[in-house]
Amino acid sequence: MATIELTSDKFDQTVTGNDIVLVDFWASWCGPCRAFAPTFEKASEAHADVVFAKVDTEAEQSLAAAANIRSIPTLMVFKKGNLVYNEAGALPPAALEDLISQARALDIEQANFNGAGETAEKPAE
Repeated sequence: MATIELTSDKFDQTVTGNDIVLVDFWASWCGPCRAFAPTFEKASEAHADVVFAKVDTEAEQSLAAAANIRSIPTLMVFKKGNLVYNEAGALPPAALEDLISQARALDIEQANFNGAGETAEKPAE
């Protein structure tokens, strides 16, 4: 599956209606964003079961503000509607592949969310 353009109208539906969603917040004037784009696109072609979405922060300023984007590129990963990763900076291909593997392996029902992108095992009862 190729990447999709994501707008504020479809954001919630996309992240809650799919198992794993990677969202790349970018802008056309951003050099690191342009450098990361081929890596993101290639990964999207290799992982048809994962949704790869791009948010143009210039066109979607309200969405970028709502997502608290302070630096671009910023990559967010959602698993079953839960934000499990939120980091600024372009990832090299191997790191992106590792992140996708970690997202697949994450048992969201067993995760205890301490904050955006931070997970910990539930304490034993």
